Amino acid sequence: MCEQKPVRLPDPASVETVLAALQPQSADAELAPALNQAFPGFAFTVARIDDPYWCNPHTVVAADGTRRGDHRAWVERALADVGGDLTAFWNRHRESGEKFTEWRGTSAFAFAPTGPGVADFVQLSLGRETEHLAGPVVDRDYRPTSADHLFEPTWVSRESAVEAQQLAGPVYRLRGRTGGGIVHMRSFLARRARIEREQREARRPELESRVIHEVGSEGVRDIPFLEANPGWFDFVPRENRFFADWARSSACGHRIFDHWAFDIHDFEGPGQKREIGFIPRPLKNPAERLLGEEGASVHRLMERIEAIDEEVGLAFAWFFLMTHGHFVDPDVGHIIADGLRAGRVRLADRDAAVLLAWADRPYLF
Repeated sequence: MCEQKPVRLPDPASVETVLAALQPQSADAELAPALNQAFPGFAFTVARIDDPYWCNPHTVVAADGTRRGDHRAWVERALADVGGDLTAFWNRHRESGEKFTEWRGTSAFAFAPTGPGVADFVQLSLGRETEHLAGPVVDRDYRPTSADHLFEPTWVSRESAVEAQQLAGPVYRLRGRTGGGIVHMRSFLARRARIEREQREARRPELESRVIHEVGSEGVRDIPFLEANPGWFDFVPRENRFFADWARSSACGHRIFDHWAFDIHDFEGPGQKREIGFIPRPLKNPAERLLGEEGASVHRLMERIEAIDEEVGLAFAWFFLMTHGHFVDPDVGHIIADGLRAGRVRLADRDAAVLLAWADRPYLF
C-alpha cells in the first residue's frame, strides 16, 4: 500500500466508472494507473489468466456490415415475420450472410495490499473482453429444432479467437456478481470462518442426538456422532487453512496475490443456506503435471517438487499447487509425508510441519 492511507475502499459503482472510461487501445496499460488514481492510497497490480469464456450472442450484423440490433430481439422479430416457422426462418437466413457477434473474454484480477498480513489485500475480479464476429445466425447445414437453438448457437467453433474477426475491445468488466467482485480478503476469511461456525452450531441439537450404528465382529455398537467426530465444532474451512499454511510456510516471504488469484462466491443457495468460499487460481503453472503414481520413488518426487518451485519462482509452491488439485497430485503429498515420518527425506522445518498437518487432515479445492 502507498504511504498515503486509503481514503475509501473500492465500491462497484466507482470501479465500473473507472472501467467505462478506459479506451480500448490503452486499456491494458492504463487499468492499474486508473484504479490508483480513482482510489488514493492503493497501489494496484493486474494479473490475467488464460481461461477463455464467451457470453451470449450480442448483436446481428448484416452481410454489408450494418448492425441490426440485439441478437435475441432480432431473432424474435425474424421468427414473427415467418409466423414462427423454423424451416422458413432457416431457408430465409441460411445464405443471407448475416452473422452474430459475441463478447469473448479471459479473467483478470486487480490486487492492492492494505497491510503486512498475508490476507491484507483487496481483490477485484474482472473480465477482459473483446467483441468478435462469431458466425452465421443459423447453422447452414442443419435446420434449427427450436427457438432456443437459435438463441444459443452451438454451430460456432470458439477454439481459436484468431479465426473470428475482432470488432471492438478490449474492455474490462467487473465480474463476480455472486459476492466476489470486490473483496477485502481478511474480512472475507473472517466472514467465511464465522458462517461455518454458525452453520455448524445451528446443527448442535440434531448432532447431539445423532447416533452412528457401527457393525463389527462383536455385533452392532451405537456411537454418539459427536464422540466419533470430536472436532466437529472446531472445523477450519479450507480457505482459511490455505492462507494460514501460506503464512507459516517458506512461501510467506512472497505476497500471496503475486502467485494466486481467487474465484470467490458468497450467496444464498437452496434452502437459503449461505454458500461461501473460493477456488484458488494459480497465476503461473508448471509446464507438466506431477502425478503420485503407485511405487513412485520419494527421492524422485523430491527432485520434481524442487524443480516445480524453481520453475514457479516460489519456495513450497508445489504444496499449494497440490491443494489446488490439478498440477500436483495429492498422492505426492502423502508419499512425501510418509517419507518425512520415516526419516527418508527432509523439508524445511516449517514446511514439514505444514505438510504433515495437511496429511493428517487433507483439504483440496
